[in-house]
Amino acid sequence: MNPFQKNESKETLFLPVSTEDVLPRPPSPPKKPSPKICGSSYPLSIAFIVVNEFCERFSYYGMKAVLTLYFLYFLHWNEDTSTSVYHAFSSLCYFTPILGAAIADSWLGKFKTIIYLSLVYVLGHVFKSLGAIPILGGKMLHTILSLVGLSLIALGTGGIKPCVAAFGGDQFEEEHAEARTRYFSVFYLSINAGSLISTFITPMLRGDVQCFGEDCYALAFGVPGLLMVVALVVFAMGSKMYRKPPPEGNIVAQVIKCIWFAISNRFKNRSGDIPKRPHWLDWAAEKYPKHLIMDVKALTRVLFLYIPLPMFWALLDQQGSRWTLQANRMDGDLGFFVLQPDQMQVLNPFLVLIFIPLFDLVIYRLISKCGINFSSLRKMAVGMILACLAFAVAALVEIKINRMTQSQPASQEIFLQVLNLADGEVKVTVLGNGNTSLLVESVKSFQKTPHYSNLHLKTKIQDLYFHLKYHNLSVHNKHSVEEKTGYTLIIHEDEKSVSSIMVNVNISLGTDVPLNVGKDYGISTYRTVTGGEYPAVLCKTEDKDFFLNLGLLGFDASYLFVVNNVTNQGLQAWKTRDIPVSQLSIAWQLPQYALVTAAEVMFSVTGLEFSYSQAPSSMKSVLQAAWLLTVAVGNIIVLVVAQFSGLVQWAEFILFSCLLLMVCLIFSIMGYYYVPVKSEAIHGPTDKKIPHIQGNMINLETKNTKL
Repeated sequence: MNPFQKNESKETLFLPVSTEDVLPRPPSPPKKPSPKICGSSYPLSIAFIVVNEFCERFSYYGMKAVLTLYFLYFLHWNEDTSTSVYHAFSSLCYFTPILGAAIADSWLGKFKTIIYLSLVYVLGHVFKSLGAIPILGGKMLHTILSLVGLSLIALGTGGIKPCVAAFGGDQFEEEHAEARTRYFSVFYLSINAGSLISTFITPMLRGDVQCFGEDCYALAFGVPGLLMVVALVVFAMGSKMYRKPPPEGNIVAQVIKCIWFAISNRFKNRSGDIPKRPHWLDWAAEKYPKHLIMDVKALTRVLFLYIPLPMFWALLDQQGSRWTLQANRMDGDLGFFVLQPDQMQVLNPFLVLIFIPLFDLVIYRLISKCGINFSSLRKMAVGMILACLAFAVAALVEIKINRMTQSQPASQEIFLQVLNLADGEVKVTVLGNGNTSLLVESVKSFQKTPHYSNLHLKTKIQDLYFHLKYHNLSVHNKHSVEEKTGYTLIIHEDEKSVSSIMVNVNISLGTDVPLNVGKDYGISTYRTVTGGEYPAVLCKTEDKDFFLNLGLLGFDASYLFVVNNVTNQGLQAWKTRDIPVSQLSIAWQLPQYALVTAAEVMFSVTGLEFSYSQAPSSMKSVLQAAWLLTVAVGNIIVLVVAQFSGLVQWAEFILFSCLLLMVCLIFSIMGYYYVPVKSEAIHGPTDKKIPHIQGNMINLETKNTKL
């Protein structure tokens, strides 16, 4: 018992009390025990909470898995903007738990907070799904609906994040603390299960289902939204079984007020005649009790170590943005299965489930047997180094992709491809631009990807004059071009001169919308199709039908098919690649995912355990809030770098790797001088290491990193 409890006891003993003023208290009715699961110590209400969490995490991670590609291909944002908005959303999801905790602790309580913010969550999914329907309005409406939906989802998921797990802990009686510990393991297993299944299924809903002739983003967002409705309904069904403790006050607000008062009081008493105090927080003694000040002191020691942590999250959370964009330019055909680029994220929760027992039961024990003191702070530092290596590997993969694919034209630059449909060679000269000359062979003998010539412009938009020489024929043409664009100049002939002729062709790719090409000469718009073999595609002309063998259409490539009617030879067809297919398998991303997941297990799980052991019991909720804030700040770092660095992708990966390496060095120095506090000094000698619930923030030793 601490000295403050002794003083309070003495004051109570010596208060003058009249027996006439105290009425006899009627005996309180016995509490009705909650129904149990199969006679165990688990309340039946836990089943509703676990199912709710599974559905909610399915909803969140499923929607987030396809988010970057939605920005890129549906809203047509560039990669930097897509990355920035993705991480702004992620950051907001980790800021709003503070708001949710304040609402639950100070006003509504956990149950009502979960119900009301889940309704906001569902509404956000409705807006997000509507914003992904192509026929509903234009790009501006789609953008507005999407941003409103994401804001509501961030408020919903962040608001209920600190409430659900803690509310589950409230269902257990104190004598069932051991069962409560096992509940948290089941609870976080449901998180990983929801994440694992959703990140595998929603990319399939997006890419394997066609809506209005395009990838079905509306379905990919709608199914997670439906799962959130299920989560809300299931949670509400258990209402009569729940124990619903009333709001107990927000400890986070008390800590902030205590720190603010100490700082302001110190500055008010800066004169030299006032005695100094051992610690700057001692200046709060005039207003706040000593035990609170002592707890805040212990808290600030841990928070100081939190300062370098956001840089780790800046790297970890790029799996859904930059790494997905990288996978989008790789070959997803694994032979037995075609992997969508956004499906690669499924590796993270899958490897987490493998690595946690592997590290706990094998690796850490082997290190311990070698006599190495592998402390928590050392594990976190090694986790940072592994994340650095993961991004170094990602940079190498990016460089290899760039070597195997077509680069993009720069400012005041275009790429020009010439496609010759004539029988012989044609000499093409670009006049007024250094008189660049190209000798182009006939497409009929063309067996490889056409070559793009790099032409520099004098202005952003310029007229190019072409001189075409074919046998004894000489033709001049003029075409306007715009910078940062690739162009294809198609040359064809008739009996007298170089001109164009092409029959009216209707090409049907399975159930997709037909490609209609105009009479004599025409070019269809690009049509998105699923990669794979197309050995017999039906083509219809005015005279007859025929089948065209398109062959293998590689993932993330752009093809041009030329159908020509040659006299006395009938219809002929050629296939060329406008954008070469990447030959680098998406499996090359496996090493970087393995490294970053190992880093996550060593850093995040260990960091939570370390924070738990070093913080006083009354400060657990504040520490959980601070931990979530480091994730939010990490996403802001990615947002800033994506918008203002101006680096090519591989160089940006190297930048993040080097920044984290420097932060790791700083963290190691801070950890070297940190003196750990023994558990008995914080919790008392009888305190057992079991999960604690403070306010509505969950504080526990967890073996999971997805909160």
